Amino acid sequence: MKKAALASAILCALVSAPTLAATVYDADGTTLKVGGRAEARFNVSDNNESTENSSFKDKSRARVNLKGKTEISDDFYGFGKYEAELSDADSLKNRYFFAGFGISAGEFSYGKQDSAQVQLTDITDVMATFGGDAADVVSGNKDKRDNNFVYAGEFSDLTLQANYIAADEKDADSIGISALYNFGTFALGAGYVTQDAGTDSDDQVNLAAQFKIDAFTLGALYTMASKSNVDYTGYEVSAQYKASKKLALVGVYNFGEFDNTTTEEANNFALEAVYKFNGHLRTYAGYKFEGVTGEEDQLQAGIRYDF
Repeated sequence: MKKAALASAILCALVSAPTLAATVYDADGTTLKVGGRAEARFNVSDNNESTENSSFKDKSRARVNLKGKTEISDDFYGFGKYEAELSDADSLKNRYFFAGFGISAGEFSYGKQDSAQVQLTDITDVMATFGGDAADVVSGNKDKRDNNFVYAGEFSDLTLQANYIAADEKDADSIGISALYNFGTFALGAGYVTQDAGTDSDDQVNLAAQFKIDAFTLGALYTMASKSNVDYTGYEVSAQYKASKKLALVGVYNFGEFDNTTTEEANNFALEAVYKFNGHLRTYAGYKFEGVTGEEDQLQAGIRYDF
C-alpha cells in the first residue's frame, strides 16, 4: 500500500467520530487542518430529576480540533492531533492530544488517544444519541485513554492495532491488540485487552462483525470479560438504514451482565433518526427504552454544525 493511502486510512481509524476540517496551511510537505463542531442538544428523562432539577437537561457542546502532518522523507512522516470540547458553559475537556510518526509498516504514536479495541466497538457504537453501553468493562478497552502508546497498520484488507497504557496509578497498566479484516460486504474482527488490577488482572475479549448491503448496515459485538474475578458477558447489535441521501434510521440493542448478580449492567433498545441537510448541518432525535431496574427511558435531540 502506498504511504499516502496508508496514512489516511490509519489516521481515520485512530480518531473516532471524524468531523470536517479545513486546510489552513499546506507548504513544503507540511499541512495543518482545523475542524470541529457546534452541537446544541438536550435530554429529557426522569433520570435527570432531583429536588433541584427538572427532567430536562441541556447537553450542548462544542469541539475544536487541530490536525497536522509533515513529510520527512518518502517513507517517513510525522503527525499530531489536538481536540478540545467545551460543555456546561465553562467545562473545557481535552479529548485527544497525541503525536507520532509513520513508516511503511504503520504508525506509532503516544498521548491521549483511543485504545486498540475502538476499531471493533465502533461497529455498533453508531448513534448520535445513545448506544455503546455494553462494550467497555475493562477501562483499557475505552476510547480517549491517557498515556497511551499505539501502533496501527493496514495491510490490504487487514487492519491491526495494538496499544500499551502506562497508567499513572500503580499496578494499573493495560495492553491490548485487535484485528479487523474487511471481506467487502462482510467485516470480521477480534480483540483482547488485559489490565493490571493490583495483584490480579482484568481481561476482556471482543468479537465483532459487520454486514453491508445496499442501504443497510448491520453490526454485532460480543464481549467476554473478567473484572475483579467476576465474569461478564455482553453484546451489542446495531442496524442502520439509509432511507434517502439525507435521512438515516438507526437502532441499537445493548445487553450486559456480570455472573451471579441480579442487576444488569445494560439492557436497553434505542432508535434514532438523523437528517443531514448537507455535509455541514444535521439534526437528530433518539429515544432509549430502558430495561435496567432504576433507570428511566430517555429522549434526546439536537442540531449539529460541523466546520
